[in-house]
Amino acid sequence: MVIAALCLQACGGTRPHDPVEDVMLPDTVTFAEHIAPIVRTKCMPCHRPGQIGPFPLITCSDVRRKAKTVRFMTSHRYMPPWPADTAYTRFLGEQVLSARQIALIMKWVDTGAFPGDTAHLKPPPDHPDDPPLGKPDLVVWLPDTMHVPGDARDRFMIAKAPFEIPRDTFVRDIVFVPGNRALVHHMNGGLINYAPDAKTDVFSGHRYIDATVQKGVDAFTALRLANDDGTWPALTPSAVNYLPGMLPPMYPEGIGGYHFKRKGAILLNTLHFGPAPHDTIDRSRFLVYYAAGPPKRPLKELSMGSLGVAPVDPPLHLEPGQVGTFHSQYRLPTAISVLSVNPHMHLLGRKFLAYAVTESGDTIPLVRINDWDFRWQFVYTFPHIVVLPKGATIHMYGTFDNTAESPQQPFDPPREVIGTDSPFMRTTDEMLQFFITYIDHQEGDERISLAPGVSGVVSAPAAAASR
Repeated sequence: MVIAALCLQACGGTRPHDPVEDVMLPDTVTFAEHIAPIVRTKCMPCHRPGQIGPFPLITCSDVRRKAKTVRFMTSHRYMPPWPADTAYTRFLGEQVLSARQIALIMKWVDTGAFPGDTAHLKPPPDHPDDPPLGKPDLVVWLPDTMHVPGDARDRFMIAKAPFEIPRDTFVRDIVFVPGNRALVHHMNGGLINYAPDAKTDVFSGHRYIDATVQKGVDAFTALRLANDDGTWPALTPSAVNYLPGMLPPMYPEGIGGYHFKRKGAILLNTLHFGPAPHDTIDRSRFLVYYAAGPPKRPLKELSMGSLGVAPVDPPLHLEPGQVGTFHSQYRLPTAISVLSVNPHMHLLGRKFLAYAVTESGDTIPLVRINDWDFRWQFVYTFPHIVVLPKGATIHMYGTFDNTAESPQQPFDPPREVIGTDSPFMRTTDEMLQFFITYIDHQEGDERISLAPGVSGVVSAPAAAASR
């Protein structure tokens, strides 16, 4: 059946920044001339209706109303959120304010928050809710609205989003869009393709299954995923995933992609709703982007730590009041070409570090997070492919803080924490994971740019990370 997934400072210290006080600024700073461009590119994507920001930051009045908060959050580099240390590795799409931008915001607030000539200020972007990868070729909705009781309990659901299209199609990317961003914690999705004439009705069966009640074959049977003759269709695991703050990567044409048969479904093998304080609903969807042809280089994923190929050592266990660092390592049997990395911890995580050490002793930085925030978890894509050679050992370290002072401590007083390998972990459970998205290595991969709008090999090698 096919259907059935210390050392944190070892390579440097905290992130340095250009000193804000050394920046030359104009005598008068106004919203129209200096602040609006910053707000619209760095703040507005989240701080607008329907998005995760708790208040809008669109107009001059919006920003003046929250001026002190904006000054504090930006000057301390809490906002915009970009947890990865840019002094350790660089990634595409970094949401980081420059020293000059921070200094402009500080001076604007401190000198009276002058509006300036807002009458001639261009209006905000016309289509701020456009999908991050552009207009999709296909939208696959979850068939029904999910009603979530406000009982402050985690919920793990198994669901399917069936589809039927006119013909077999190659797909470049699949993006999950949660209907309720405040509620959906994570989603792991696989792709089901039905052979011709194997399935009459892909839309029959249950739409949502409570994973605490039914799992595995029982859940798949209730969803009616089987072929009409009782056999099971092929499943491509981990075809689409979601975590809070995750921005979907779009790799160059020919790297990655999928084959959609005429009939199929996206299987949400885990759809995790966090605790809801009041009754609410969710109806999520998938955006599908077609490709010009079959993928030349399929994506692969390496998972370390909890539920991964390399265990957490020592096992994840924290007594109340304890701060602990845990490690996982994996030696590569063959060279790989890395596109993206994705660290994952829960509420008690404080620091994260991942790097590789070659057989000759060279260190290849991957990602470092000095101040972990559970609310902001990204898939970090390198500017160019990073080659990890055969025999290199990947190291991952995670520090957890189970004291009463831990910023997102969920319990008062703190409780004992024991990591598990269950895929149905609650938000208040803990795990340490590191996902690496890669392709099989080919000579010259380090020269391939992963920047949007760029495909193929660039003319000269470029390092994806500072050595």
